[in-house]
Amino acid sequence: MQIQHVEVGNFRKLQAVRIDFAEETTVFVGANNSGKTAAMVALRRFLVDRGDFSINDFTLTHWLKIDSAGVEWENAKAEDKPEIFDWGGVVPFIDVWLNVPMHELHYVQKLLPSLDWNGESIGVRLRFEPKEASALRQDYLIAKNAAAAVMSQANDALTSEPTTGGDLTSADSVAAAPGVSPFTLWPRSLVDFLSRRMRSSFEVRAYLLDPAKLVIPKNGIAAPQDLPVGSVPVEGDPFRGLIRIDEISAQRGFGFSSLGRSRSDPVVDELDDKGGSRKLSSQLRAYYTQHLDPFDTPEPKDIQALQALHNAQTAFGARLADSFAAALKELDELGYPGVTDPKLTLATNVRPIDSLNHNSAVQYEIPTNLAGAAKAHKLPEESNGLGYQNLVSIVFALMSFRDKWMMVGKASFATSPDDNHVPPLHLVLIEEPEAHLHAQVQQVFIKQAYDVLRKHDKLKGSKDLRTQLVVSTHSSHLAHAADFASLRYFRRLPALSVVGAVPVSSVVNLSEVFGGEGPTERFVKRYLKATHCDLFFADGAILVEGPAERILVPHLIDSREEYAYLRRCYVTWLEIGGSHAHRLRPLIEHLGLNTLIITDIDAKDSATGKNAAPKRATGQETRNETIKTWVPKQDSLDAALDAKADELAINDPSGYSIRVAYQQPLTVTFKSPIAAEALAYTFEDALLYQNIELFKKLPGGGLISDFRTALDSSTDLAQLAQSARSALKDGSKAQFSLDLLLSEEIKELKMPEYIHTGLLWLAIQLKRKEDMVTGKPLEAAE
Repeated sequence: MQIQHVEVGNFRKLQAVRIDFAEETTVFVGANNSGKTAAMVALRRFLVDRGDFSINDFTLTHWLKIDSAGVEWENAKAEDKPEIFDWGGVVPFIDVWLNVPMHELHYVQKLLPSLDWNGESIGVRLRFEPKEASALRQDYLIAKNAAAAVMSQANDALTSEPTTGGDLTSADSVAAAPGVSPFTLWPRSLVDFLSRRMRSSFEVRAYLLDPAKLVIPKNGIAAPQDLPVGSVPVEGDPFRGLIRIDEISAQRGFGFSSLGRSRSDPVVDELDDKGGSRKLSSQLRAYYTQHLDPFDTPEPKDIQALQALHNAQTAFGARLADSFAAALKELDELGYPGVTDPKLTLATNVRPIDSLNHNSAVQYEIPTNLAGAAKAHKLPEESNGLGYQNLVSIVFALMSFRDKWMMVGKASFATSPDDNHVPPLHLVLIEEPEAHLHAQVQQVFIKQAYDVLRKHDKLKGSKDLRTQLVVSTHSSHLAHAADFASLRYFRRLPALSVVGAVPVSSVVNLSEVFGGEGPTERFVKRYLKATHCDLFFADGAILVEGPAERILVPHLIDSREEYAYLRRCYVTWLEIGGSHAHRLRPLIEHLGLNTLIITDIDAKDSATGKNAAPKRATGQETRNETIKTWVPKQDSLDAALDAKADELAINDPSGYSIRVAYQQPLTVTFKSPIAAEALAYTFEDALLYQNIELFKKLPGGGLISDFRTALDSSTDLAQLAQSARSALKDGSKAQFSLDLLLSEEIKELKMPEYIHTGLLWLAIQLKRKEDMVTGKPLEAAE
């Protein structure tokens, strides 16, 4: 048995999304404020801490509908039949879909959608809804009327008092100042009412779903089914005996905030009474109490330890009595406690747990040169680095979760047969495990975490006891080490152009990109593994042709005021040739990233297919696959050179755009009063044509020297193009860019026009996306 997917609706930014679960590890990735945390909180609210909801968990788009319902209730006359508000369309819910083999049918008998079930997915909706809609309406109206009555009495009292001067009445004096909203008592609206009465008025209920009504999401947006009118909720916990759920939240500190919480069968277990601790000593105490304490249900193997403790307690008691004998005798001689009062005695109680109940219970041995174990230095756990403490703490928590599930040690002695049942599915949620961890440790962690959860004799190779691990992260290192097919990308969407709409998110299953074994899938996986890019967390992407562009263009962006907006955005850089950039198309389109592709025009002779210097009206073609097959989809060199700005970009209706930037005709004046058209074919000769006067005086060797010589010796632009092409055949482009980077004259260097235009376009797209995801209407965004 395993969770196939969940669909989350009306919860914060997740208005309608499907999150597919991998068989083993699922990793949530995405840019900041994309909904990853909302997804983890939704899983926690519905599966771990049921009832811990607030009005802020409702998608903001629905607040206007809820308030409108409150206004209708207020305006309805007493004799009118109350309007029935459709709470199902606005309340948060999560649909959990299970894949259950036929031999595990006995676990889910109460969840079968019909007697004709033949192995389809089994779905359960957990919905946070009013306990009694009519009672909620009545409570709201009572509170609203009570507030109105108090305000009316206050205004009557103020208007009855005499004024002290002028024409201003006392009633006017309590009116709001210009530009300030008038003061009102709670509840101002139905949303305001629910901000205080949510827990007492709402609860989580479970409903069975129809697998025949499952709909495949479109563009990352799910279409959860509507419940039939009159649907009856399932009694009790539908996942009782099916799923054990454990959690390590992001809000964890050293010794004071929650590390791990569990929801098992049927109560929530925590590491301690204060919500848990990430300190290893605290976790060890909890683990000892639950699994190892010999005083709890003693076994034959515990007798030796218990006898030793008894002997120690007896000996220590005798020593205490002997040591305090003189003091107690002196008290007796003073006449107190007295003949009729009880005598003072001392008793010992030696328990092993006390030896772990202090800050130095866990120590780390420091490697000491030429010292044996007895002389090695030891320090308490607080003396270790935060990263090491975090790693050890999380791994031990995972071990503890596994052993609770498997009822290791004393946990196997259940008080009832139900408590001795092992659920067939173990779901573990970890939020942002990368805190304080070095990049290498993050990569090791994500590779090993699932193995830790399965390291038990009963779990090795078992198909009946399944573990599913869900991790949310902001770390590109962790995402890089994970199986890309396990990534679920959270994408920010713009607000729709309707009143009350807010930006929401969609979820993309990247197994659709990385799950296959075709040449494109293989290339993308291997390329991303090799480059370790942070594509999954970026606001936008820039793909560049070679090392020269990768070195120089970022520097020019950082030092030019016209690119200031790009500097404040999270833009990732990928160095990939034009012959391969198009292979990233499925990934970029799935991610919905604004992307600029800086590439070369790559002219070739149409007859021989060999590389050629670009020339017009010769029938030349481009061999750049990006230009040919992606954008602007032109084979002809002349057509590519003459492409208009709007032909160089693709604008997707969902709010992202992709543009290509390659060498286009440039008007240059060189040793002639008549300007001529220069056709560059690389980044380097485009720099030359854009900065002719600078390269004439630019000191340096290599290509810089060759360009300087070409400028001196060439008599016209055609000869300069030929000389530059000859220099580029033998010169090092990477060394050329490094030489420019080190030169003082780089401050005068102009960006090639085709790249400059592309960068300004990208800045506009990122600003437009920011406006849309912050609530600016789509058609109004520039």
